[in-house]
Amino acid sequence: MSGTPPAPAAGVRKGAQKGVGEVLGEGAHEGVHEGAAGRAFGPRLITPLMLGSLLNPINSTMISTALVAIGHSFHAGAADTAWLVSSLYLASAIAQPTMGRLADRLGPRRVFLTGLLVVGAAGAVGTLAPSLGWLICSRVLLGIGTSAAYPAAMALLRAHSQRLGVPTPRPVLGLLSLAGLSSAAVGPVLGGVLAATLGWRAVFAVNIPLALLGFLLAALWLPRTGPAPSPATASGPAKTDAQAQAGAGHGRKPPESLDPFGILLFGALLTTLMLFLMRLGHPSWYLLAVAALLAAGLAGWELRRRAPFIDLRMLARNKPLSLTYLRHGLTYLVIYCVMYGYAQWLEEAHGFSSSTAGLLMLPMSVAAMATSLLGARTKGIRAPLTMAAVLLGVGSVMLLGAGHTSPALLLAAGGALFGLPQGLASTGNQAAVYAQAPPGETGSAAGLQRTAQYLGAITAASLIGLFYGQRATDAGLHDMALTAAVLSVAVLLLTLLDRSLRSRRG
Repeated sequence: MSGTPPAPAAGVRKGAQKGVGEVLGEGAHEGVHEGAAGRAFGPRLITPLMLGSLLNPINSTMISTALVAIGHSFHAGAADTAWLVSSLYLASAIAQPTMGRLADRLGPRRVFLTGLLVVGAAGAVGTLAPSLGWLICSRVLLGIGTSAAYPAAMALLRAHSQRLGVPTPRPVLGLLSLAGLSSAAVGPVLGGVLAATLGWRAVFAVNIPLALLGFLLAALWLPRTGPAPSPATASGPAKTDAQAQAGAGHGRKPPESLDPFGILLFGALLTTLMLFLMRLGHPSWYLLAVAALLAAGLAGWELRRRAPFIDLRMLARNKPLSLTYLRHGLTYLVIYCVMYGYAQWLEEAHGFSSSTAGLLMLPMSVAAMATSLLGARTKGIRAPLTMAAVLLGVGSVMLLGAGHTSPALLLAAGGALFGLPQGLASTGNQAAVYAQAPPGETGSAAGLQRTAQYLGAITAASLIGLFYGQRATDAGLHDMALTAAVLSVAVLLLTLLDRSLRSRRG
Protein backbone atom coordinates (compact mmCIF):
# COMPACT_ATOMS: atom_id res chain seq x y z
CA MET A 1 0.00 0.00 0.00
CA SER A 2 1.12 3.20 -0.99
CA GLY A 3 1.32 5.17 2.46
CA THR A 4 1.77 9.00 2.19
CA PRO A 5 4.82 10.32 4.04
CA PRO A 6 4.23 13.34 6.25
CA ALA A 7 5.49 16.66 5.02
CA PRO A 8 8.49 18.32 6.59
CA ALA A 9 7.70 20.66 9.42
CA ALA A 10 8.36 24.33 8.88
CA GLY A 11 11.32 24.24 11.18
CA VAL A 12 13.23 21.44 9.51
CA ARG A 13 16.61 22.16 11.05
CA LYS A 14 15.16 22.61 14.48
CA GLY A 15 13.01 19.47 14.15
CA ALA A 16 15.97 17.35 13.12
CA GLN A 17 17.73 18.26 16.34
CA LYS A 18 14.81 17.33 18.57
CA GLY A 19 13.58 13.97 19.75
CA VAL A 20 10.86 12.29 17.72
CA GLY A 21 8.23 12.97 20.32
CA GLU A 22 9.02 16.68 20.26
CA VAL A 23 8.98 16.81 16.47
CA LEU A 24 5.63 15.04 16.20
CA GLY A 25 4.20 17.00 19.08
CA GLU A 26 4.68 20.44 17.60
CA GLY A 27 1.34 21.97 16.64
CA ALA A 28 0.20 24.42 14.04
CA HIS A 29 -0.11 27.10 16.73
CA GLU A 30 3.65 27.65 16.89
CA GLY A 31 4.13 31.42 16.54
CA VAL A 32 0.74 32.02 14.92
CA HIS A 33 -2.92 32.15 15.87
CA GLU A 34 -4.72 28.90 15.03
CA GLY A 35 -7.78 30.72 13.71
CA ALA A 36 -5.71 32.54 11.11
CA ALA A 37 -4.11 29.28 10.00
CA GLY A 38 -7.53 27.64 9.69
CA ARG A 39 -8.83 30.42 7.47
CA ALA A 40 -5.74 30.38 5.28
CA PHE A 41 -5.91 26.62 4.68
CA GLY A 42 -9.61 26.10 4.08
CA PRO A 43 -11.58 23.47 2.11
CA ARG A 44 -10.96 25.12 -1.26
CA LEU A 45 -7.23 24.62 -0.85
CA ILE A 46 -7.18 21.17 0.71
CA THR A 47 -9.96 19.46 -1.33
CA PRO A 48 -8.15 19.32 -4.70
CA LEU A 49 -4.89 18.43 -2.96
CA MET A 50 -6.55 15.50 -1.18
CA LEU A 51 -8.22 14.34 -4.39
CA GLY A 52 -4.94 14.37 -6.27
CA SER A 53 -3.04 12.67 -3.45
CA LEU A 54 -5.41 9.69 -3.26
CA LEU A 55 -4.89 8.67 -6.89
CA ASN A 56 -1.56 6.90 -6.37
CA PRO A 57 -2.56 4.72 -3.40
CA ILE A 58 -5.98 3.87 -4.81
CA ASN A 59 -4.46 2.79 -8.13
CA SER A 60 -1.82 0.82 -6.24
CA THR A 61 -4.39 -1.34 -4.45
CA MET A 62 -7.44 -1.22 -6.73
CA ILE A 63 -5.79 -3.50 -9.29
CA SER A 64 -5.24 -6.31 -6.74
CA THR A 65 -8.77 -7.73 -7.02
CA ALA A 66 -8.93 -7.28 -10.81
CA LEU A 67 -5.75 -9.19 -11.73
CA VAL A 68 -7.51 -12.54 -12.12
CA ALA A 69 -10.18 -11.10 -14.42
CA ILE A 70 -7.51 -9.35 -16.50
CA GLY A 71 -5.51 -12.57 -16.72
CA HIS A 72 -8.54 -14.50 -17.95
CA SER A 73 -9.32 -11.82 -20.54
CA PHE A 74 -5.82 -11.93 -22.05
CA HIS A 75 -5.05 -15.60 -21.22
CA ALA A 76 -2.20 -14.52 -18.96
CA GLY A 77 -1.00 -16.09 -15.71
CA ALA A 78 0.01 -14.54 -12.42
CA ALA A 79 3.61 -14.13 -13.60
CA ASP A 80 2.39 -11.98 -16.51
CA THR A 81 -0.22 -9.90 -14.66
CA ALA A 82 2.40 -9.15 -11.98
CA TRP A 83 3.81 -6.64 -14.48
CA LEU A 84 0.70 -4.53 -13.90
CA VAL A 85 1.75 -4.18 -10.26
CA SER A 86 5.48 -3.72 -10.64
CA SER A 87 5.29 -1.29 -13.58
CA LEU A 88 3.34 1.29 -11.59
CA TYR A 89 5.73 1.04 -8.66
CA LEU A 90 8.77 1.27 -10.90
CA ALA A 91 7.43 4.41 -12.53
CA SER A 92 6.49 5.86 -9.11
CA ALA A 93 9.88 5.07 -7.58
CA ILE A 94 11.55 7.20 -10.25
CA ALA A 95 8.85 9.84 -10.68
CA GLN A 96 8.22 10.79 -7.03
CA PRO A 97 11.56 12.54 -6.36
CA THR A 98 11.68 13.82 -9.93
CA MET A 99 8.26 15.46 -9.68
CA GLY A 100 9.27 17.08 -6.41
CA ARG A 101 12.23 18.77 -8.09
CA LEU A 102 10.08 19.85 -11.03
CA ALA A 103 7.53 21.36 -8.63
CA ASP A 104 10.30 23.47 -7.07
CA ARG A 105 11.64 24.62 -10.43
CA LEU A 106 8.47 25.06 -12.51
CA GLY A 107 5.88 25.78 -9.83
CA PRO A 108 3.80 23.23 -7.89
CA ARG A 109 0.42 24.22 -9.32
CA ARG A 110 1.61 23.64 -12.87
CA VAL A 111 3.09 20.23 -12.04
CA PHE A 112 -0.04 19.25 -10.09
CA LEU A 113 -2.33 20.07 -13.02
CA THR A 114 -0.07 18.36 -15.57
CA GLY A 115 0.01 15.21 -13.47
CA LEU A 116 -3.79 15.05 -13.43
CA LEU A 117 -3.89 15.32 -17.21
CA VAL A 118 -1.48 12.40 -17.46
CA VAL A 119 -3.70 10.38 -15.11
CA GLY A 120 -6.73 11.04 -17.30
CA ALA A 121 -4.83 10.00 -20.42
CA ALA A 122 -3.61 6.84 -18.64
CA GLY A 123 -7.19 5.95 -17.72
CA ALA A 124 -8.25 6.27 -21.36
CA VAL A 125 -5.36 4.07 -22.55
CA GLY A 126 -6.24 1.36 -20.02
CA THR A 127 -9.94 1.48 -20.84
CA LEU A 128 -9.30 0.92 -24.57
CA ALA A 129 -6.25 -1.36 -24.23
CA PRO A 130 -6.32 -4.22 -26.78
CA SER A 131 -3.56 -6.22 -25.09
CA LEU A 132 -1.74 -6.73 -21.81
CA GLY A 133 1.17 -4.66 -23.15
CA TRP A 134 -1.07 -1.63 -23.54
CA LEU A 135 -2.36 -2.12 -20.00
CA ILE A 136 1.22 -2.08 -18.74
CA CYS A 137 1.79 1.20 -20.63
CA SER A 138 -1.30 2.59 -18.93
CA ARG A 139 0.05 1.61 -15.52
CA VAL A 140 3.39 3.29 -16.25
CA LEU A 141 1.56 6.49 -17.18
CA LEU A 142 -0.52 6.19 -14.01
CA GLY A 143 2.67 5.87 -11.97
CA ILE A 144 4.10 9.02 -13.52
CA GLY A 145 0.91 11.06 -13.38
CA THR A 146 -0.11 10.15 -9.84
CA SER A 147 3.42 10.77 -8.55
CA ALA A 148 3.06 14.49 -9.27
CA ALA A 149 0.27 15.10 -6.76
CA TYR A 150 1.90 14.54 -3.37
CA PRO A 151 5.24 16.38 -3.81
CA ALA A 152 3.47 19.20 -5.67
CA ALA A 153 0.91 19.45 -2.87
CA MET A 154 3.67 19.73 -0.28
CA ALA A 155 5.51 22.36 -2.29
CA LEU A 156 2.30 24.32 -2.82
CA LEU A 157 1.42 24.25 0.87
CA ARG A 158 4.92 25.46 1.72
CA ALA A 159 4.72 28.29 -0.84
CA HIS A 160 1.24 29.26 0.36
CA SER A 161 2.48 29.27 3.95
CA GLN A 162 5.46 31.48 3.15
CA ARG A 163 3.38 33.95 1.16
CA LEU A 164 0.81 34.39 3.95
CA GLY A 165 3.27 34.18 6.82
CA VAL A 166 1.13 31.42 8.36
CA PRO A 167 2.59 27.95 8.98
CA THR A 168 0.78 24.96 7.50
CA PRO A 169 -1.46 23.50 10.24
CA ARG A 170 -0.58 19.92 11.17
CA PRO A 171 -4.24 18.80 10.72
CA VAL A 172 -3.96 19.80 7.06
CA LEU A 173 -0.97 17.52 6.61
CA GLY A 174 -2.89 14.84 8.49
CA LEU A 175 -5.75 15.11 6.01
CA LEU A 176 -3.39 14.39 3.13
CA SER A 177 -2.07 11.33 4.95
CA LEU A 178 -5.59 10.16 5.71
CA ALA A 179 -6.53 10.54 2.04
CA GLY A 180 -3.77 8.11 1.12
CA LEU A 181 -4.65 5.61 3.84
CA SER A 182 -8.40 5.64 3.24
CA SER A 183 -8.10 5.37 -0.54
CA ALA A 184 -5.68 2.47 -0.17
CA ALA A 185 -8.19 0.85 2.18
CA VAL A 186 -11.12 1.05 -0.24
CA GLY A 187 -9.00 0.23 -3.27
CA PRO A 188 -9.30 -3.59 -3.18
CA VAL A 189 -13.05 -3.38 -2.50
CA LEU A 190 -13.63 -0.79 -5.22
CA GLY A 191 -11.54 -2.78 -7.71
CA GLY A 192 -13.44 -5.96 -6.90
CA VAL A 193 -16.85 -4.31 -7.22
CA LEU A 194 -15.94 -2.59 -10.51
CA ALA A 195 -14.50 -5.78 -11.98
CA ALA A 196 -17.53 -7.85 -10.93
CA THR A 197 -20.18 -5.37 -12.12
CA LEU A 198 -18.78 -3.28 -14.98
CA GLY A 199 -15.77 -5.37 -15.95
CA TRP A 200 -12.08 -4.91 -15.20
CA ARG A 201 -11.75 -2.03 -17.69
CA ALA A 202 -13.75 0.11 -15.25
CA VAL A 203 -10.74 -0.10 -12.88
CA PHE A 204 -8.86 2.02 -15.42
CA ALA A 205 -11.84 4.11 -16.62
CA VAL A 206 -12.60 5.42 -13.11
CA ASN A 207 -9.40 7.48 -13.32
CA ILE A 208 -10.87 9.66 -16.08
CA PRO A 209 -13.65 11.35 -14.04
CA LEU A 210 -11.46 11.50 -10.93
CA ALA A 211 -8.66 13.23 -12.84
CA LEU A 212 -11.03 15.64 -14.59
CA LEU A 213 -12.73 16.56 -11.31
CA GLY A 214 -9.37 17.07 -9.64
CA PHE A 215 -8.12 19.20 -12.55
CA LEU A 216 -11.24 21.39 -12.49
CA LEU A 217 -11.10 21.98 -8.73
CA ALA A 218 -7.36 22.61 -8.82
CA ALA A 219 -7.64 25.06 -11.71
CA LEU A 220 -10.40 26.98 -9.91
CA TRP A 221 -9.22 26.90 -6.30
CA LEU A 222 -5.47 26.41 -6.04
CA PRO A 223 -3.46 29.63 -5.77
CA ARG A 224 -1.20 30.47 -8.68
CA THR A 225 2.35 29.80 -7.58
CA GLY A 226 5.49 30.03 -9.66
CA PRO A 227 8.93 28.65 -8.85
CA ALA A 228 9.90 29.46 -5.29
CA PRO A 229 12.51 32.23 -4.99
CA SER A 230 15.95 31.18 -3.83
CA PRO A 231 16.62 32.13 -0.22
CA ALA A 232 20.19 32.88 -1.17
CA THR A 233 19.23 35.40 -3.84
CA ALA A 234 16.06 36.88 -2.40
CA SER A 235 16.18 40.63 -2.09
CA GLY A 236 15.11 42.65 0.88
CA PRO A 237 16.04 42.52 4.54
CA ALA A 238 17.62 39.45 6.02
CA LYS A 239 15.19 36.66 6.82
CA THR A 240 14.51 35.58 10.33
CA ASP A 241 15.74 32.16 11.33
CA ALA A 242 12.22 30.73 11.11
CA GLN A 243 11.69 32.20 7.64
CA ALA A 244 14.97 30.83 6.40
CA GLN A 245 14.12 27.40 7.71
CA ALA A 246 10.64 27.52 6.21
CA GLY A 247 12.07 28.33 2.83
CA ALA A 248 14.89 25.80 2.96
CA GLY A 249 14.80 23.38 0.06
CA HIS A 250 12.21 25.36 -1.89
CA GLY A 251 14.33 27.96 -3.60
CA ARG A 252 14.92 28.07 -7.33
CA LYS A 253 17.55 25.46 -8.06
CA PRO A 254 20.26 25.74 -10.67
CA PRO A 255 19.61 23.67 -13.80
CA GLU A 256 22.03 20.97 -12.73
CA SER A 257 20.01 20.23 -9.59
CA LEU A 258 17.50 18.13 -11.53
CA ASP A 259 20.33 15.75 -12.56
CA PRO A 260 18.57 14.25 -15.62
CA PHE A 261 21.42 11.84 -16.39
CA GLY A 262 21.35 10.58 -12.80
CA ILE A 263 17.59 10.02 -13.11
CA LEU A 264 18.13 8.17 -16.40
CA LEU A 265 20.78 5.90 -14.86
CA PHE A 266 18.61 5.25 -11.82
CA GLY A 267 15.63 4.38 -14.00
CA ALA A 268 17.72 2.07 -16.17
CA LEU A 269 19.07 0.33 -13.07
CA LEU A 270 15.61 -0.23 -11.58
CA THR A 271 14.22 -1.41 -14.92
CA THR A 272 17.04 -3.92 -15.37
CA LEU A 273 16.58 -5.26 -11.85
CA MET A 274 12.84 -5.53 -12.40
CA LEU A 275 13.33 -7.47 -15.64
CA PHE A 276 15.54 -9.90 -13.75
CA LEU A 277 13.17 -10.22 -10.80
CA MET A 278 10.10 -10.77 -12.95
CA ARG A 279 11.54 -14.01 -14.30
CA LEU A 280 13.03 -15.57 -11.18
CA GLY A 281 11.75 -18.97 -12.30
CA HIS A 282 14.04 -18.80 -15.33
CA PRO A 283 16.53 -16.06 -14.40
CA SER A 284 18.49 -14.18 -17.04
CA TRP A 285 21.78 -13.84 -15.23
CA TYR A 286 23.26 -11.44 -17.75
CA LEU A 287 20.79 -8.85 -16.51
CA LEU A 288 22.53 -8.87 -13.14
CA ALA A 289 25.80 -8.04 -14.87
CA VAL A 290 24.11 -5.16 -16.68
CA ALA A 291 22.61 -3.98 -13.38
CA ALA A 292 26.04 -4.07 -11.73
CA LEU A 293 27.50 -1.92 -14.51
CA LEU A 294 24.61 0.54 -14.25
CA ALA A 295 24.99 0.69 -10.46
CA ALA A 296 28.70 1.42 -10.81
CA GLY A 297 28.01 4.10 -13.41
CA LEU A 298 25.30 5.67 -11.24
CA ALA A 299 27.59 5.73 -8.19
CA GLY A 300 30.45 7.29 -10.14
CA TRP A 301 28.19 9.94 -11.64
CA GLU A 302 26.38 10.86 -8.42
CA LEU A 303 29.59 11.10 -6.40
CA ARG A 304 30.88 13.76 -8.81
CA ARG A 305 27.70 15.86 -8.66
CA ARG A 306 27.26 18.84 -6.38
CA ALA A 307 23.48 18.28 -6.36
CA PRO A 308 23.01 14.53 -7.02
CA PHE A 309 19.67 12.85 -7.61
CA ILE A 310 20.66 10.36 -4.87
CA ASP A 311 23.08 11.66 -2.26
CA LEU A 312 25.25 8.56 -1.77
CA ARG A 313 27.68 10.35 0.55
CA MET A 314 24.86 11.32 2.90
CA LEU A 315 23.52 7.74 2.92
CA ALA A 316 26.99 6.36 3.69
CA ARG A 317 27.45 8.80 6.58
CA ASN A 318 23.93 8.42 7.94
CA LYS A 319 23.77 4.70 8.68
CA PRO A 320 20.63 4.92 10.86
CA LEU A 321 18.71 6.50 7.97
CA SER A 322 19.99 3.86 5.54
CA LEU A 323 18.89 1.12 7.96
CA THR A 324 15.46 2.73 8.15
CA TYR A 325 15.14 2.57 4.37
CA LEU A 326 16.14 -1.12 4.41
CA ARG A 327 13.73 -1.92 7.24
CA HIS A 328 10.90 -0.04 5.52
CA GLY A 329 11.52 -1.76 2.18
CA LEU A 330 11.59 -5.25 3.70
CA THR A 331 8.44 -4.56 5.73
CA TYR A 332 6.52 -3.50 2.66
CA LEU A 333 7.90 -6.41 0.66
CA VAL A 334 6.03 -8.68 3.09
CA ILE A 335 2.93 -6.48 3.14
CA TYR A 336 2.67 -6.26 -0.65
CA CYS A 337 3.20 -10.01 -1.01
CA VAL A 338 0.12 -10.50 1.12
CA MET A 339 -1.87 -7.62 -0.39
CA TYR A 340 -1.57 -8.96 -3.95
CA GLY A 341 -0.75 -12.62 -3.46
CA TYR A 342 -3.44 -13.25 -0.85
CA ALA A 343 -6.15 -11.61 -2.98
CA GLN A 344 -5.22 -13.76 -5.98
CA TRP A 345 -5.21 -16.90 -3.82
CA LEU A 346 -8.67 -16.07 -2.44
CA GLU A 347 -10.05 -15.98 -5.98
CA GLU A 348 -8.16 -18.74 -7.75
CA ALA A 349 -7.58 -21.33 -5.02
CA HIS A 350 -10.54 -20.61 -2.74
CA GLY A 351 -13.00 -19.74 -5.50
CA PHE A 352 -14.26 -16.39 -4.17
CA SER A 353 -15.49 -13.74 -6.59
CA SER A 354 -13.38 -10.61 -7.03
CA SER A 355 -15.89 -8.54 -5.04
CA THR A 356 -15.93 -11.06 -2.15
CA ALA A 357 -12.13 -11.21 -2.20
CA GLY A 358 -12.07 -7.43 -1.93
CA LEU A 359 -14.37 -7.53 1.10
CA LEU A 360 -12.18 -10.17 2.75
CA MET A 361 -9.17 -7.91 2.22
CA LEU A 362 -10.97 -4.90 3.73
CA PRO A 363 -10.06 -5.77 7.38
CA MET A 364 -6.39 -5.55 6.40
CA SER A 365 -6.77 -1.98 5.18
CA VAL A 366 -9.06 -0.90 8.03
CA ALA A 367 -6.57 -2.32 10.57
CA ALA A 368 -3.77 -0.40 8.82
CA MET A 369 -5.73 2.86 9.10
CA ALA A 370 -6.49 2.28 12.78
CA THR A 371 -2.93 1.45 13.80
CA SER A 372 -1.49 4.28 11.72
CA LEU A 373 -3.62 6.75 13.67
CA LEU A 374 -2.47 5.05 16.86
CA GLY A 375 1.15 5.13 15.71
CA ALA A 376 0.93 8.83 14.91
CA ARG A 377 0.05 9.49 18.56
CA THR A 378 2.96 7.41 19.86
CA LYS A 379 6.12 9.30 20.80
CA GLY A 380 8.45 6.32 20.65
CA ILE A 381 9.73 4.51 17.59
CA ARG A 382 11.38 1.29 18.71
CA ALA A 383 8.35 -0.18 20.52
CA PRO A 384 5.81 0.17 17.64
CA LEU A 385 8.36 -1.04 15.08
CA THR A 386 9.16 -4.06 17.24
CA MET A 387 5.46 -4.84 17.59
CA ALA A 388 5.03 -4.47 13.82
CA ALA A 389 7.78 -7.03 13.15
CA VAL A 390 6.27 -9.48 15.65
CA LEU A 391 2.81 -9.13 14.09
CA LEU A 392 4.27 -9.73 10.63
CA GLY A 393 5.70 -12.99 11.93
CA VAL A 394 2.43 -14.02 13.59
CA GLY A 395 0.47 -13.31 10.41
CA SER A 396 2.98 -15.31 8.35
CA VAL A 397 2.59 -18.33 10.64
CA MET A 398 -1.19 -18.08 10.36
CA LEU A 399 -0.99 -18.13 6.55
CA LEU A 400 1.13 -21.28 6.76
CA GLY A 401 -1.94 -23.02 8.16
CA ALA A 402 -4.45 -21.56 5.70
CA GLY A 403 -5.95 -23.62 2.89
CA HIS A 404 -8.70 -23.53 0.29
CA THR A 405 -11.14 -25.01 2.82
CA SER A 406 -10.45 -22.42 5.55
CA PRO A 407 -13.57 -20.46 6.66
CA ALA A 408 -14.00 -16.91 5.38
CA LEU A 409 -13.95 -15.41 8.88
CA LEU A 410 -10.54 -16.90 9.59
CA LEU A 411 -9.23 -15.66 6.23
CA ALA A 412 -10.44 -12.12 6.96
CA ALA A 413 -8.73 -12.25 10.37
CA GLY A 414 -5.50 -13.37 8.68
CA GLY A 415 -5.58 -10.33 6.42
CA ALA A 416 -6.20 -8.04 9.40
CA LEU A 417 -3.10 -9.43 11.10
CA PHE A 418 -1.03 -7.93 8.28
CA GLY A 419 -2.87 -4.61 8.43
CA LEU A 420 -1.90 -4.02 12.05
CA PRO A 421 1.87 -3.98 11.40
CA GLN A 422 1.39 -1.93 8.24
CA GLY A 423 0.04 1.06 10.15
CA LEU A 424 2.63 0.77 12.93
CA ALA A 425 5.56 0.38 10.53
CA SER A 426 4.41 3.23 8.29
CA THR A 427 4.19 5.83 11.05
CA GLY A 428 7.20 4.44 12.94
CA ASN A 429 9.55 4.52 9.97
CA GLN A 430 8.27 7.94 8.93
CA ALA A 431 9.06 9.25 12.41
CA ALA A 432 12.50 7.66 12.16
CA VAL A 433 13.13 9.44 8.86
CA TYR A 434 12.04 12.71 10.46
CA ALA A 435 14.54 12.27 13.26
CA GLN A 436 17.41 10.82 11.21
CA ALA A 437 17.23 13.05 8.12
CA PRO A 438 19.97 15.69 7.78
CA PRO A 439 18.89 19.27 8.54
CA GLY A 440 17.15 20.81 5.56
CA GLU A 441 16.81 17.49 3.69
CA THR A 442 13.67 16.04 5.25
CA GLY A 443 11.71 16.21 1.99
CA SER A 444 14.38 14.38 0.00
CA ALA A 445 14.70 11.79 2.75
CA ALA A 446 10.95 11.17 2.74
CA GLY A 447 11.04 10.74 -1.05
CA LEU A 448 13.73 8.08 -0.77
CA GLN A 449 11.65 6.33 1.86
CA ARG A 450 8.84 6.03 -0.69
CA THR A 451 11.31 4.72 -3.24
CA ALA A 452 12.35 2.00 -0.75
CA GLN A 453 8.68 1.13 -0.33
CA TYR A 454 8.15 0.87 -4.08
CA LEU A 455 11.21 -1.34 -4.44
CA GLY A 456 9.63 -3.65 -1.89
CA ALA A 457 6.47 -3.72 -3.97
CA ILE A 458 8.39 -4.55 -7.17
CA THR A 459 10.19 -7.42 -5.44
CA ALA A 460 6.91 -8.67 -4.00
CA ALA A 461 5.34 -8.81 -7.46
CA SER A 462 8.23 -10.91 -8.75
CA LEU A 463 8.04 -13.31 -5.79
CA ILE A 464 4.31 -13.78 -6.36
CA GLY A 465 5.02 -14.76 -9.95
CA LEU A 466 7.68 -17.21 -8.76
CA PHE A 467 5.49 -18.82 -6.09
CA TYR A 468 2.26 -19.02 -8.12
CA GLY A 469 3.40 -19.47 -11.72
CA GLN A 470 0.24 -19.57 -13.85
CA ARG A 471 -2.21 -20.08 -10.99
CA ALA A 472 -2.39 -19.44 -7.23
CA THR A 473 -2.38 -22.61 -5.12
CA ASP A 474 -2.20 -23.57 -1.45
CA ALA A 475 1.41 -24.66 -1.93
CA GLY A 476 2.30 -21.31 -3.46
CA LEU A 477 0.62 -19.45 -0.59
CA HIS A 478 2.57 -21.50 1.94
CA ASP A 479 5.88 -20.79 0.14
CA MET A 480 5.02 -17.09 0.23
CA ALA A 481 4.11 -17.29 3.94
CA LEU A 482 7.39 -19.05 4.78
CA THR A 483 9.36 -16.37 2.94
CA ALA A 484 7.37 -13.68 4.76
CA ALA A 485 8.19 -15.31 8.11
CA VAL A 486 11.93 -15.25 7.35
CA LEU A 487 11.74 -11.61 6.26
CA SER A 488 9.79 -10.75 9.42
CA VAL A 489 12.67 -12.09 11.51
CA ALA A 490 15.06 -9.90 9.50
CA VAL A 491 12.85 -6.85 10.13
CA LEU A 492 12.77 -7.65 13.85
CA LEU A 493 16.57 -7.90 14.01
CA LEU A 494 17.00 -4.63 12.09
CA THR A 495 14.75 -2.98 14.65
CA LEU A 496 16.26 -4.45 17.81
CA LEU A 497 19.87 -3.94 16.71
CA ASP A 498 19.40 -0.32 15.58
CA ARG A 499 20.87 1.63 18.49
CA SER A 500 19.66 4.95 17.13
CA LEU A 501 16.06 3.94 17.84
CA ARG A 502 16.81 3.41 21.53
CA SER A 503 17.49 7.11 22.03
CA ARG A 504 14.21 8.07 20.35
CA ARG A 505 11.94 7.39 23.29
CA GLY A 506 11.11 3.97 21.90
